[in-house]
Amino acid sequence: MKRWMVLLGVASAATVACGRGAGTPGESPAAVFARIVRVETVTVPQGAELYGTVEAERTAAVSSRVMATVTAVLVKPGDPVRAGQVLVEIDPATARGQEAQARGALAQAQAALALAERNFARFQTLAAKGSASQLELDVAKMQHEQAKGAVAQGEGAVEAAASVARESQVVAPFDGRVAAKLVEVGDLATPGRPLVMVESAVGRRLVLAVPESLLAAGGLRVGSPLSVRIDALPSVGTLEGVVTELDSGANPVAHTFTVKVGLPGAAVPTGVSGRAWLSSGSRSALAVPRSAVAAVGGLDLVVVRDAGGKARTRAVTVGGKVADDRVEVLSGVGAGEEVVVGLAAVPTDGTPVTEARP
Repeated sequence: MKRWMVLLGVASAATVACGRGAGTPGESPAAVFARIVRVETVTVPQGAELYGTVEAERTAAVSSRVMATVTAVLVKPGDPVRAGQVLVEIDPATARGQEAQARGALAQAQAALALAERNFARFQTLAAKGSASQLELDVAKMQHEQAKGAVAQGEGAVEAAASVARESQVVAPFDGRVAAKLVEVGDLATPGRPLVMVESAVGRRLVLAVPESLLAAGGLRVGSPLSVRIDALPSVGTLEGVVTELDSGANPVAHTFTVKVGLPGAAVPTGVSGRAWLSSGSRSALAVPRSAVAAVGGLDLVVVRDAGGKARTRAVTVGGKVADDRVEVLSGVGAGEEVVVGLAAVPTDGTPVTEARP
């Protein structure tokens, strides 16, 4: 009963589409000329489309080791920079004061060492003449060694303070460009606080979160090729990427693996989204041109030319796009059947169909 109702609905839709009702009972419908194609079996790739974000291969959050006020910001986002180029200047007064303090402490230690050396030499002479005890000589030697240690410690403190004092100029760690400026003049720079983000000018990669269920099915490993498309730049077309990094462990909350896909030579801005196709094999499918499918009354219809050359309307279930302008047909037609393409309206069942020659 259900089958008869579906067929009745298809027939009704076809009747409405062709404007039937003006003809004479018993009159044969006029033949239509149209392009004829056969239902083809095509190979459809299987897999999943994964979304990710493009990032630079090298990114650095540049900060200062000094707590001081920012006095100048010399770059802005997008500026190209060279390794060693000054990005931010901070007030050097505090760092220079610490360096001066360290140098003063070193001078005191050096004076104490000079005195300890003379004292030790004196006790060595006295001990050789029997005028000083071994204990007195040992104490003088200990004081000499302590003084040498204090000098070494002071020299290290001066070197560290001088290094920090040089941090009044924050420089780029490598060639690239400024991705973000995170401070303004007057802000307080503190150790560990990012001041400027610098990224490499060349070298891009797409960072994906791959579900654990797809990782094994897709056979992903370092070196695996992946096709990538950038949504914001359709003119770029398909990029050939290569897996460069693959996490050994999954995210315990999202149950995904982080996969990084290198995009050699791609001139793509960072931060944009991209899509990678993760293949898991292929399957066979039936396909017809999209123009062979007509939407009538909520149904997808195709017109089949039967063995007698007559039009037969079929309701079909349409899947996704498979190639070029063709769509997958899940049910309603079989491989090798002839379907009519490009009709302006669905003809009445039984209408003769003649193939139009180019």
